[in-house]
Amino acid sequence: MKFAFVTCVQLGLSCIEKIYEIGGKLDLLITLKDNKAKNKSGRVYLDDFSNLHNIDLVKINHVNDDEVIEILKEKEIDWLFIIGWSQIANERLLNAPIKGAIGMHPTLLPEGRGRAAIPWAIIKGLKKTGVTMFKLDSGVDTGQIMGSFEIPLSDDTTASILYDKVNDAHRFLIEKVWDDLVEDRIQMIVQSEQDASYWEGRKPEDGELSKNMTMQEADRLTRATTHPYPGAFLFKMDIR
Repeated sequence: MKFAFVTCVQLGLSCIEKIYEIGGKLDLLITLKDNKAKNKSGRVYLDDFSNLHNIDLVKINHVNDDEVIEILKEKEIDWLFIIGWSQIANERLLNAPIKGAIGMHPTLLPEGRGRAAIPWAIIKGLKKTGVTMFKLDSGVDTGQIMGSFEIPLSDDTTASILYDKVNDAHRFLIEKVWDDLVEDRIQMIVQSEQDASYWEGRKPEDGELSKNMTMQEADRLTRATTHPYPGAFLFKMDIR
């Protein structure tokens, strides 16, 4: 079984490192060209890891470029991991690997499809969230589930704490399913559309605190928007 991995952030690199920690290997690494997304949060460069483990590294402008399709087919890649990547893969790319493409989403799918999963889990006051590994399809986080890891939440959980737990959950899931992928015995579960929900994206201005908020709402927003996000804020009011 041959594997390729697409990423440009630390979250993806953590998964790659876990693969090698458990004795696995990758046949191809794909990342952004060095001059792109320089200010992206968690941006990493894969050159050192590629050189250390003698893995072919391809640097691209967009994951749907023809050169990506061609090299996946040329190398006869079975599974393509796309983790820590903001560009949306089109159907042509998803069909290029023999078995398909694999993604992860930081909720317990089908709950919380969409964007801003870490802040929303805290803002909504959920008792638990998690990370789901799934086969990518043309929908938004709708593919068949390969595995999940549950993360309990408390009234003290911040975005920083949850972000670290999400990172650990990614590594756990990689280890959990790796042998099943290699041995071609992975079991997949179709998501329940009846239980599905979708969370919208968030902008920095959505972190504004309001005098109409309850203490609980203000606390949740503050915890949800701390590092690595821009943070909550309140405009000073002139009461003269």
